[in-house]
Amino acid sequence: MKSKIINMNPSQLLVLVFLFFIIFGTVLLKLPFATTHSISIVDALFTATSAMTVTGLAVVDTGTAFTIFGQLVILLLIQVGGLGIMSFAVLIYMILGKKVGFKERILVQQSLNQTSLGGIIKLVKRLFIYSFSIEIIAMMFLAISWVPEYGWKHGMYYSFFHSISSFNNAGFSIWPDSLMRHVGDPIVNLVITFLFILGGIGFTVLADIWDKRRFKRLSLHSKMMIVGTIGINLFAMIVIFILEYNNPNTFGTLSSLGDKIWAAYFQAVTPRTAGFNSLDIGSLHEGTITLMLLLMFIGAGSASTGGGIKLTTFFVLVLSVISFIREKQSITVGRKSIKEKAVFRSLAILTISSFFIFLAVFILNITEPEPFLTLLFEVISAFGTVGLSMGITADLSIIGKIIIVLVMFFGKLGPLTLAFSLATPEMEKIKYPSEDVLTG
Repeated sequence: MKSKIINMNPSQLLVLVFLFFIIFGTVLLKLPFATTHSISIVDALFTATSAMTVTGLAVVDTGTAFTIFGQLVILLLIQVGGLGIMSFAVLIYMILGKKVGFKERILVQQSLNQTSLGGIIKLVKRLFIYSFSIEIIAMMFLAISWVPEYGWKHGMYYSFFHSISSFNNAGFSIWPDSLMRHVGDPIVNLVITFLFILGGIGFTVLADIWDKRRFKRLSLHSKMMIVGTIGINLFAMIVIFILEYNNPNTFGTLSSLGDKIWAAYFQAVTPRTAGFNSLDIGSLHEGTITLMLLLMFIGAGSASTGGGIKLTTFFVLVLSVISFIREKQSITVGRKSIKEKAVFRSLAILTISSFFIFLAVFILNITEPEPFLTLLFEVISAFGTVGLSMGITADLSIIGKIIIVLVMFFGKLGPLTLAFSLATPEMEKIKYPSEDVLTG
């Protein structure tokens, strides 16, 4: 058994370790003192998977179904899942004063979606420094709003819980209505969105900003992430504001223009894998839902706490289409050429992800008595590890819950990690003559 584990490739080992933590979390959440009432093994598995994959979809109410112990187990899974299992393994190695070996470095590289081993340990150190510092500072700011409202004990705990959940893009909330009760609170809106935007932009970008300090000196990846994040969030905010302005079930319930602007802003940025909501998702117009589907599918950045196919993957695909239409031989952006390997990787991610989503929606349409758009929204939310729902999660059948568990697992680890864990690599020894194939 030991030799089989040693002979596993990094992708296979990463999948195995991830499964172990989900099962471990399921066992902890099934303990009698973890819940206020008995929950099924499927619901415990669903919650553990949702926390470990930092998704936020919930079949039971987190604030009432789980005790403080159960909620802390969920927070632990969120923190480990968000920052990466292998990152914590490296941290333990460093605390114990042990040397991090080559295989451990490869595992960290795989879990953080890095292209090279250079600077991996330095990145992990910064990852923890940035993460814990940001979470503590954000907790203090949230306490400014929540301590006067809920008292010191509950106010500090709510701030602690939502700070970790937000930075890791988990979307778990103590309240059954997520953050709808704070729809017009500037502090809550700014702090929560600041947390999940920072967590979703990627640790490599944060490290690059810290090192370079000037935009011109940043890497192409960092520039694409920063410009893309600002652009797509601004575009989504304007569109949602226009679409929902006359909706009596969403903006119609808000009294001031300021609250409507905050609501449009929050719903624009939360589909980027955050999972919190300050409006009832099920009451949004279908046009808004359709836009959110695209945002959830795109997701956050590489080496981040978020999911989806990733923003840079989306940009590479768009740029490759533009280059093809213009009959250009290479894909260029910002006076830099994108490597052909990145294009193939992006196409592989898009193809595998689309097929998996289609398969999951196909099965759910057979097992669940829900409208197609509602099921599609649930699946893409699970795939993008977003956690938003149109209100059907708790009503899913056992088969439906298991399908969503698999989708969350697939979305968090990524299509290529799972593909590499199943595939046997082959060396191309013979190069065959090429021939055109009619397409389009």
